Amino acid sequence: MKPDIFYVPLDEALRRRQQHTRKAQFYSRCVIVLTTVATVLLTCMAIYNFLMPKVPFFHPAPSSSLHQPKTCSDPCNIVLVESIPEGLEFNSSTSHPSIFQTWLRLMNEAQSSIDIASFYWTLTNSDTGTHEPTADQGETILKRLAQLSGKLSVRIAVNAPQETLKEDLTLLKNSGADIRTVNMRELTSGVLHTKFWVVDGKHIYIGSANMDWRSLTQVKELGTAIYNCSCLAADLGKIFEAYWFLGDSQSIPSTWPDSFTTLYNKDTPLQLPLNNTPSRVYLSSSPPSLCAAGRTQDLQSILSVMEDAQSFIYIAVMNYLPTMEFSHPKRYWADIDTQLRRVAYEKRVKVRLLISCWASTQPVMFPFLKSLASVYDPKSKLDVQVRLFVVPASPKQKEIPFARVNHNKYMVTDKIAYIGTSNWSGDYFVSTAGSALVVNQTSSLSSETTVQSQLKAVFERDWNSAYSTPLNQHSNAKDLCH
Repeated sequence: MKPDIFYVPLDEALRRRQQHTRKAQFYSRCVIVLTTVATVLLTCMAIYNFLMPKVPFFHPAPSSSLHQPKTCSDPCNIVLVESIPEGLEFNSSTSHPSIFQTWLRLMNEAQSSIDIASFYWTLTNSDTGTHEPTADQGETILKRLAQLSGKLSVRIAVNAPQETLKEDLTLLKNSGADIRTVNMRELTSGVLHTKFWVVDGKHIYIGSANMDWRSLTQVKELGTAIYNCSCLAADLGKIFEAYWFLGDSQSIPSTWPDSFTTLYNKDTPLQLPLNNTPSRVYLSSSPPSLCAAGRTQDLQSILSVMEDAQSFIYIAVMNYLPTMEFSHPKRYWADIDTQLRRVAYEKRVKVRLLISCWASTQPVMFPFLKSLASVYDPKSKLDVQVRLFVVPASPKQKEIPFARVNHNKYMVTDKIAYIGTSNWSGDYFVSTAGSALVVNQTSSLSSETTVQSQLKAVFERDWNSAYSTPLNQHSNAKDLCH
C-alpha cells in the first residue's frame, strides 16, 4: 500500500482540479483586464501627447522662493544712468553716468555670464541705413559683446518675429552667444518689450534703453544699474528664465513651477542696503500670464505706488493713453487714469506728467492729456499739470529715423522710485512683456542721497528746462511735436 500522503480519493481529486481550473480562469481574466486597462492608459497618453503642446521639463532654478532670504546683506550699490541726446544741454548740475558707460562697465565686470532681455537689436549704422558718427557707441557695445560671447555664457532673449535687420544677432550667435526668440504675438498678442541685463548673477541694468545705437546718443533714456547685489539679481534672473523658457516652449504654462516664484513683492519687499541706505525693493512684471506666484503685476505696482503717495506723483513716460493702444476694435482702458484722478481729488496729491512730443506722437493722446490737465483748480486744491517734452533736432538729426525723443518710463513720489520699461497704455500691462524696479527708502535715517531724491531731481530738471512746454486747452500739440 502507498503511504497515506499520496492517497487521495477520486472525488477529492476532482474537486481540487476544478478549484485549480477556477483559479486559472480568474488569473486569466485579471491579466486580460489589466492588459486592457494598460492599453487604454497608453492610448490616452499617446492622444494627450499628440494634442497638447510639447512643454520641456522644468529644471528648477537653485534660487527658488523656498531659498530666498527675507533680507539681503550684500553691499548693493545703485546708480541712476541716463542717455542725453547729442545737442541736448541742461542748465543744471543734475547728471548721471551714461548708459553707454554703464553697459561697458557691466561687460568689463562680467566673469561668467551675461543675460540680456530685449525688444530688438539695432546697434550699427548698417541696421538703420545711416552714416551717423554717433552710431560708434552702439557699434562698440556690439563688438565688445561679440568678443565676450566666445569666452563667457551670453544668453539673449529677444522679441520675435524680428522685423528689423538681424545682422547684430547673427554676429553674436556666430561668436558663441545663445539666442532665443520669444513669439509674444502668438502667446499673448503683445511683444517682448523688456530691457534689462543680469551679469554674473550679481549685477543688473534695467531701464528704457533698447539695444539700439540711437538709445545711446540720439534718444533720451533713463535706467538704473545695481552692482554687487546677488539677491536682487537672482530675482530678476527668474524673470529672464521665464522668457528663456518661453523661447524654447513657445507656450505659457497654466501654473509656473516653484522655481519661478518669488517672495518679493509690494506686500513683502526685499529688505537690503542700497548705497548703505536701508531699502525695501521688489521687481514687478507684465503681463499677468507671465507672473509666477508671488510676483506683483506691473499695473498693480503702479497703482500701489500712486496709492501710497502723500504729497506728489511725478511721471515721465513717452506715451500716455487711457486706451488699448493697439487693439481692434478700439477699447477704452482707464485703470491708471482713474487712479490719478482719484488720488488727486481724494488725497489732494500734486500730479505732474511729462509726456514726450515728437513726430510719431499719436494725435489722439492730446485730448486725454488735456482732460487730465483740466483737473486743476487751486481753490479746490486740485493740482494736476501736464507738460510736453520736445528733444530739439537739427535738419541732419531729423533724418535719423525714430530718434530725438524722450523715451523715459519712470515715476517718483514722495516715497518711492519706480523705474520701468513700458509705455503707459493698456496693452503694455495686459499683453506685453515688461518689468520694473520699485525702491522705497523712506525709512532711511542715513545721510546718503536716496534713489527717490535723485529721480525727483531728474524730473524737476526736465520739467523746468527749456525743452518742456505746458499743455493747456489751447495748446496746438501738432505744431509743438515737429
